[in-house]
Amino acid sequence: MTVPTLPTVRLGADGPSVGVQGLGCMGMSEFYGPTDRTEALATLDAALEAGVTLFDTADAYGFGRNEELIGPFIRANRDKVVLATKFALERKEEDPSYRGIRNDPAYIRAAADASLRRLGVDEIDLYYMHRRDPAVPLAESVGAMAELVRAGKVRRLGLSEVTGAELREAHAIHPIAALQSEWSVFARDVERTAVPAAAELGVAFVPYSPLGRGFLTGSFQAAEQLAADDVRRTQPRFTGANAAANAELLAPLREIATARGVTLAQVALAWVHQRAEVHGLTVVPIPGTRKRSRLAENTAAATLRLTAGELALLEPVAGEVAGDRYPDMRLTQVGRE
Repeated sequence: MTVPTLPTVRLGADGPSVGVQGLGCMGMSEFYGPTDRTEALATLDAALEAGVTLFDTADAYGFGRNEELIGPFIRANRDKVVLATKFALERKEEDPSYRGIRNDPAYIRAAADASLRRLGVDEIDLYYMHRRDPAVPLAESVGAMAELVRAGKVRRLGLSEVTGAELREAHAIHPIAALQSEWSVFARDVERTAVPAAAELGVAFVPYSPLGRGFLTGSFQAAEQLAADDVRRTQPRFTGANAAANAELLAPLREIATARGVTLAQVALAWVHQRAEVHGLTVVPIPGTRKRSRLAENTAAATLRLTAGELALLEPVAGEVAGDRYPDMRLTQVGRE
């Protein structure tokens, strides 16, 4: 497969150079229905060939199996890739619906060691706090993460789904290289405080779900069309009247895609990439895919530029979206600022 080489940007003020689009690996192990393992592994290789160098996983994905899945690829290309993983979402395999948040220092140290074992590496390039527990002071949690840096187990620190105030507080404890939160045409809560703080501090922004968990691609219009074990069946934006209302909001994306001869996914990703100029910060979206064909489609969007008129068409969309991002928004600080 012939795919273009991505432009590069710096991840954080003194971070490594990475392709301007990364790869979210979560769906290769869980959440979005059955996966063809062979094709998923081939997608990792194709991503690197295309210039993708930031690969994103977490200990919570597949109860650690996602780290195990990508570990051999990471080790085989250790000098070419930037490995990001996360801690804090506590899960129980005997109760897959359970979600807890752990930020205590002992848990952080144990989680990092477990991730290193599963990945088979000596050091994590970018270690994120997946979610923040407000009951644990950032001085303790980020302090424990900083200890991992000093111990040589982690190179740089990241946070996920925190407010601007939390990002500033954490950054004062130890430099934060990247902030990862949901950001798309459908989800713009981060623009209230998190994005301005990141821009001010020189923190890179890593949008997850830049394709609205696939909804912005037009590949499905309601959760009922998805596999029985697909997590999107539980998410408010994709069910019932919310799904029907939100499907109507894809009209401007379709209008732009048709006029430009591109796909809805490429329009949605181009919008996210252009947030870098709008807000004055580094933006490295990590669309997830398990297929080489989708990877080629996604990376091609990195150099697609929308006109001012096209951006104006998309501007009001997020304000009209029906339903929350998660069935339990307590798992995120953003949106409750």
